[in-house]
Amino acid sequence: MSFWNRRSVLVTGASGLLGSGITAGLLERGASVVCLIRDQVPGSRFVLSGLDRQVTVVRGELEDHFSLLRALNEYEIDSVFHLGAQTIVGTAVRSPLSTFESNIRGTWNLLEACRTCASLVERILVASSDKAYGVHDKLPYTEDTPLAGRAPYDVSKSCTDLIALSYFNTYRLPVAVTRCGNLYGAGDLNFNRLIPGTIRSALHDEAPVIRSNGKFLRDYFYVEDAVNAYLTLAEALNPDSLGGEAFNFGNECAVPVLAVVERILALTGKASLEPVIRDEARNEIPNQYLNCAKARRMLGWRPLYDLDGGLEQTIGWYRGYFGLQAAGGARA
Repeated sequence: MSFWNRRSVLVTGASGLLGSGITAGLLERGASVVCLIRDQVPGSRFVLSGLDRQVTVVRGELEDHFSLLRALNEYEIDSVFHLGAQTIVGTAVRSPLSTFESNIRGTWNLLEACRTCASLVERILVASSDKAYGVHDKLPYTEDTPLAGRAPYDVSKSCTDLIALSYFNTYRLPVAVTRCGNLYGAGDLNFNRLIPGTIRSALHDEAPVIRSNGKFLRDYFYVEDAVNAYLTLAEALNPDSLGGEAFNFGNECAVPVLAVVERILALTGKASLEPVIRDEARNEIPNQYLNCAKARRMLGWRPLYDLDGGLEQTIGWYRGYFGLQAAGGARA
């Protein structure tokens, strides 16, 4: 019998890249899933794969405390995956206030609602990010690296992280925090991100655009590995175990941006396309990658996909997605 069978689970950010993967994984394991949804995105994996028809959808925003409280209370939620956030660095630079509202206020709203419903909620996973660490000379990041975000998005994640841990330390809410590398995979429609943007360009025979100088180092983390990481941590988390802990999840492999673009072009058969390097990225951390020894040691977790394996799966999904668009956007 699955750990998740008949559990009532709330997922915020369910229509996003990681949220749709977590939602699918929970449904496959027999959970009763409630999803907080702000916007209806017709082309999202959440809609295309019919996840929206298999869950209870609560319309609302993270900024609305009482919508969160109602969802937790009325659906008797025992497990929470808080993935909802404004995740685009450029959007945060243009509008820091809206990013702070969703990422920071949204986090304390949810955790305060969980505190009100403490008799129901048994586990809460809060998505932070490797961006929460900010810039450090000593790499890779470990969980003991200070949280020192500077740009608006990074600061919002540092705050999210600290607020989550404060609710454990002060109120003993069963909260754990995840800090993942750069997620990629099926269903990411934010084409200003490197991997989906490059895949789209390659599949349309267009030169991919690199906003940075191409030398930034990142830890690229396939979404299905992230789903497995979240579910593994959630199953181990209970009021007496792993509360207040933060875990890095990634591939522990630092890869330059230009190398990722070249791998995508090779895997799509478009190696003749020449990337356009604009070198205009600002307010971004130049080098960041993770040490995940703690997750291996305490959870027995490790990723199953290397970069090529994850990219192959991802490219396959986008081939189908753009083919579907060309055919008129019929629902999958």
